[in-house]
Amino acid sequence: MRFTLLLVTALFAPAQDFGARVYPVLEKAGCRACHTEEGVASATRLHFPPAAASARQIEAFGRSLVEFIEPAEPSRSPLWRKPTGRSPHAGGLRIAVDSPGDHALHGWVLALSRLSGAERVEALGYRAREASGAGYAVAPIYLRRLSHAEYNNIVRDLLGDTSQPASGFPPEDFVNGFKTQYQAQSISPLLMEAYSAAAEKVARNALRRGIVPAKPSARFVADFGLRLFRRPLTATELKRYQALLASGGSALVIEAMLQSSAFLFRLEAANEPALEPYVIASRLSFTLWASAPDDALLAAAGRGELQDPVARLRHAQRLLADDRARGNIDEFTAQWLRFDRILGAVKERRRFPLFSREAAVAMTEEARRFVGDLAWSDRSFMELFTDPHGYMTSDLAAIYGAPAPELEYSRVAFPLQSGRAGILGQALFLASTAKPDDTSPTARGLFVREQLLCQHVPPPPPGVDTNLPVLSEAKPLTNKQRLAVHLSNSSCAGCHTLIDPIGFGFEKFDAIGSRRETARLVFAARKGNSAPSTVELPLETQGYVAGLADSAFDTPAQLGAILARSPVCQDCIVRQIFRYTLGRMETPADRRLLRHLFSRFRDSQFRFKELMLALAVEERN
Repeated sequence: MRFTLLLVTALFAPAQDFGARVYPVLEKAGCRACHTEEGVASATRLHFPPAAASARQIEAFGRSLVEFIEPAEPSRSPLWRKPTGRSPHAGGLRIAVDSPGDHALHGWVLALSRLSGAERVEALGYRAREASGAGYAVAPIYLRRLSHAEYNNIVRDLLGDTSQPASGFPPEDFVNGFKTQYQAQSISPLLMEAYSAAAEKVARNALRRGIVPAKPSARFVADFGLRLFRRPLTATELKRYQALLASGGSALVIEAMLQSSAFLFRLEAANEPALEPYVIASRLSFTLWASAPDDALLAAAGRGELQDPVARLRHAQRLLADDRARGNIDEFTAQWLRFDRILGAVKERRRFPLFSREAAVAMTEEARRFVGDLAWSDRSFMELFTDPHGYMTSDLAAIYGAPAPELEYSRVAFPLQSGRAGILGQALFLASTAKPDDTSPTARGLFVREQLLCQHVPPPPPGVDTNLPVLSEAKPLTNKQRLAVHLSNSSCAGCHTLIDPIGFGFEKFDAIGSRRETARLVFAARKGNSAPSTVELPLETQGYVAGLADSAFDTPAQLGAILARSPVCQDCIVRQIFRYTLGRMETPADRRLLRHLFSRFRDSQFRFKELMLALAVEERN
């Protein structure tokens, strides 16, 4: 019966319509969830078109799958064998053997195997066209609300207010890994009230400190309006604020301007040519400072200098040399590495007495100094994963099992046999990706996938039982043994084979980042006993990163070396600063820009300042 079905499929395969017959099979199997630029299989050659792809794109994609065909022996083609479990597949079984989907896919494999040489060349042209981003366009974003960090920076830089009023605003959500994403930047009634209260306080303080003159000249409204709105005021605005100045004074003008949409939202694109120079000025300053343009940059915009690439680069270099650029990279680091998770973490005090609020703050400060030194000392940023040093305090030294430094946050080598190196060996990563009382291989693997490889792991299917086997003194289990349930369940294995094995490589580091040689399980005292019982189990710490070649490891230092040389990880750093700065995820239309940014980063020997300069001055879609 099976032979007959395959024979019939083969006979009719050339006439098969990929979009109607085969693509739905692959969609239902969940192939596109992993095989995209941001999926966990992004390192492979197979990338599905966007969800909103046209019928023509889907058909072209279907023909491009000839790359995964063995023309001489079609039944050996990975396109058919992997999703049906006939060959090893990191994503597990996706299409049941002998199912209608199995036969439809095999038919398409046979159809592709019959393409002529010229047809194969034409079919593979799809990949080159997709890589170029040709035919795609980014939906323009004209306005973006100031993030809380940008608000604080602007009132500091323009009005001398260092109280960080936005820290008391309603908290921002993390979207796409950052708090800067435009789709999450609406203004709620609660936020509007916070803006009003902050504006009144900031304006009053500016008047008291002399930043805003009590008796301003006639140019006051135009000058302050230019700085706060980051463009010249219109005639209507100028008239309105001059009237307000006459009736209420300079502080009232500033208070009103701080609540204006022209201040709270920044221009991302110009809707008239006269504004284009000011859009460029804002792009430079917000990319490099996360703050408003200074007077020199606004003056350059007014003279029309910034359309000249040479002048634009000169100003970008000036901004990058300013300390405000360091603060922006600190904020990027805090969001990318999720400082908030450790600052809000709770650990079981009896098991982890070394963990405290002070230790958590030290973990974030160590990471901030570490990243900052790489960026500003012009070292290769890929040493983020390989440098065997930390910036230790006495709290951190106790966690690391190292002597306390003479000076807090001294740059100190990790103990030689610790296996630590780079950010993956630091307590920030190890503690923030752990539970209150134990490690979490799944959380650690997920962090590596999403933050360091830019690969999105789909959420678990609805209704899946996420409970692990209960620990008992009679049947003690290591985390690896307990998590084996993920790999034995077909609905879980597809994703957990991609994340859990990464986390297993960190199992010699406990829930606060201290090194351990065994898994220590503590069970409550049984009736008649006064003390709890303890069981110690040997640890299996062999990990690997499915999808990366030669990726076996069992220490943070070994994985760090793998990531440092991986183009996937290198490219992810480019994508992360892109997402943070532009306030959105990358799209197919951004492929040209992203390739250029990656080339600049790589050719500079991974100097982060060169990446920032390129991001600031390059034309964007």
